Amino acid sequence: MFGRSRSVSAKTPAAAPAEGAGPGRVVAVANQKGGVGKTTTAVNLGAALAELGQRVLLVDCDPQGNATSGLGIDRRRVERSVYDVLLDDVPAALAVRQTVVPGLAMLPSTLDLAGAELELVAASSREARLREALLPLRAEYGWILVDCPPSLGLLTLNALVAADAVLVPIQCEYYALEGVGQLMSTVQSVRRNMNPQLEVEGILLTMYDARTNLSLQVAEEVRRAFRDEVFTSLIPRNVRLSEAPSHGLPISAYDPRSRGAQVYENLAKEVMARARSKAAAGPRA
Repeated sequence: MFGRSRSVSAKTPAAAPAEGAGPGRVVAVANQKGGVGKTTTAVNLGAALAELGQRVLLVDCDPQGNATSGLGIDRRRVERSVYDVLLDDVPAALAVRQTVVPGLAMLPSTLDLAGAELELVAASSREARLREALLPLRAEYGWILVDCPPSLGLLTLNALVAADAVLVPIQCEYYALEGVGQLMSTVQSVRRNMNPQLEVEGILLTMYDARTNLSLQVAEEVRRAFRDEVFTSLIPRNVRLSEAPSHGLPISAYDPRSRGAQVYENLAKEVMARARSKAAAGPRA
């Protein structure tokens, strides 16, 4: 049976801001299509931002919990998780765990989260529970990245309502754009009805192999569809990137000289530059 019996905990104040801290920008890493590199991107972008001096919180909203285990946290030993925050009103600060990367913290997932979609249906303010939970933490972190499950259910909806922007990984394979239109329609619906400030952080091409015509063709198709929203950084097919999660490390700690580590550092710099540019331009109309 999924889930646990719930009890309400009193809220506690957030910690004082530190260097590289808020006001935190919340970015949902989302695509309802599985196997596109969402978790790889959330983990390695978070680590790269932290290594550039930012204070980062990674929120694992995927019941599979790959971001949690990918940063070396044993899900079986997690006492408080995203589930407790969403369903038990446990203050998010009490569930935050430090990771092996200085400056990168984690709000972990456990198997309990698999039942959260059903339990949230009957919860009050069911679409906004993550947003309310993260509000006290925005002053502490410069970036809050939310790793979404491969679906457009209530967990992803909570992430989009909580987010300032959505980052969409798209793999360089056949049917790359399949389902992306549905995700963008969901983003527009959330913007109209629940989160008017939500914007697209960018489209990220993953599993790119410059040796194949397919990758080149897909990259061209995605750039034609999304133009300036596509990041310059391309995430390659890389053996070291695939190996790192089994060691509970981001690529920057597992093999800092690898191509994967270099491109995620470049992506982090690009993400930060875009955020500065948007902040300078002022609120979106």
